[in-house]
Amino acid sequence: MKIIFTFLMTIFAGVSLSAQSSLEKVVETERSFARTAAEKNTRAAFLEFSAVDGIQFNPNPINSREFWKDRPAAPSLLAWTPQFADISSNGVIGYTTGPWEFRPKGKGDTPTSFGHYVTLWQKQLDGNFRFVLDIGISHPVVPLVNSWTSPTDSGKELNENKVSAADASTQFFEMADKSGLEKAYKAFAGEDIRLYREGKVPFIGKKNTLAELKKSKFKIKFAKRSIFTGAADLAYLSNAYTLFDKTGKEVEKGNFLQIWKFRKGSWRIVLDLFNPIPKT
Repeated sequence: MKIIFTFLMTIFAGVSLSAQSSLEKVVETERSFARTAAEKNTRAAFLEFSAVDGIQFNPNPINSREFWKDRPAAPSLLAWTPQFADISSNGVIGYTTGPWEFRPKGKGDTPTSFGHYVTLWQKQLDGNFRFVLDIGISHPVVPLVNSWTSPTDSGKELNENKVSAADASTQFFEMADKSGLEKAYKAFAGEDIRLYREGKVPFIGKKNTLAELKKSKFKIKFAKRSIFTGAADLAYLSNAYTLFDKTGKEVEKGNFLQIWKFRKGSWRIVLDLFNPIPKT
């Protein structure tokens, strides 16, 4: 697999000294995003909070602004809340994740579908955050809770030697191809990894992740060319995948997101999401 790594160098004075305040700003931006959807509509919210090159999945990646600009506003309500968040130590990129629910007729309607989302945020030249990637899964009901947490090491690893995540990810993909997903995640997953799979409430922690992966007997192929985006101690990658059964028959295609974090000299996967494309 060929991997291209793009490293975001901050051009904001003093950013590395304010990662915690930037993290709080990311969470508040996510909450403002959700409030705008509730007070106006989903279309208005996505148009306001997407970066110019922001991507969402429908089901394949598409420019978010292009997707929403010609669509009429709908009365339905997509509601969500951040439950977990992290940010790079230089305050340039961060992510939020939490539960969502959909009410077809608006606020007063009964929710009919539920899931978890992941949003990647990048600081813009004006100092505000806008999302560069938004993706999610569906699963049984999980209540929206108005509280959030972050890793204890959030904003503390400077990665001063600028160790690239590309080498670690190349090893991960090669191991997954040759030895299977379980062994690859066992080698590269962080202890606090969050594993997102369609139809299932997220698995939190390496032990729960490996137990879930142990059930899978599928062979996986990842797209050959991948692009990482990283800043200091945080990096993310999104690409396509295909699953095959033991006879070689294709059983699932989709898109995935991985978020990697640099800890104590090594890159580790801290969030991993597979979003299958519905079969037609």
